[in-house]
Amino acid sequence: MTDLALATEAALTAGKLLRQNFGSDATVDEATHHDIKLALDKESQDLITDILLKARPDDALYGEEGIAGNQASDRQWVVDPIDGTVNFFYGIPHFCVSIALRVAGEIVVGVIHDPMTDETWTVEKGGRALLNGKPIKVSPRTDLAESILFIGCGKDEKALRTGMERFRKASLKARKIRMMGSAALCMAYIASGRLDGYIESRISLWDIAAGQLLVETAGGEVTLTPNEDDPDVYAIVASNGKVPLEEIL
Repeated sequence: MTDLALATEAALTAGKLLRQNFGSDATVDEATHHDIKLALDKESQDLITDILLKARPDDALYGEEGIAGNQASDRQWVVDPIDGTVNFFYGIPHFCVSIALRVAGEIVVGVIHDPMTDETWTVEKGGRALLNGKPIKVSPRTDLAESILFIGCGKDEKALRTGMERFRKASLKARKIRMMGSAALCMAYIASGRLDGYIESRISLWDIAAGQLLVETAGGEVTLTPNEDDPDVYAIVASNGKVPLEEIL
């Protein structure tokens, strides 16, 4: 089985688990002012880990719910078992499973699966960006006034101030702004031509790893700026490569 097929199997299996449990009373493991961790987050990651590492026992896995496998390996699976956990918990059907494979620091495989719409985005380096097996590409829009953007505001004070100022500028210049609660689905939507850009000053690798390869392969652009304090947290600017996002940065 190829790495892409393996990642797809893992994402679909985890997605089935999430869909089966959507709308039920979810157990909260941890709650902060801005976020929630569910027992199902860990259950989903454990399921993904079992599938991936059973087939690739020498690989490493780095996920939102912890690490597993051989951490010395240059093959690392990057996993977000539920991207959009708060949406899931509140009964909002906008969340996904995101799985990427990073080899020697380079993303080479990406899968994003939305179990509620039964949409699965797949990509491998050197191949095509696909949605349910059909090729996709970013939008052709070049005018900021015609664009739809996703602006993330972050959770700390500095990120919030930066995000709100960008939101203000974008609201005046773009057609619409969306804040939907899943960075991975945002990236998938850019790759599909549904959204035109995404800006956030603080986002974790597992949220955008699969989406980065997907957007770039679909003809878009992604710029990641590492955080000084955490090498796997980034500021991100992603777009179709045509809309002038510098006007709101």
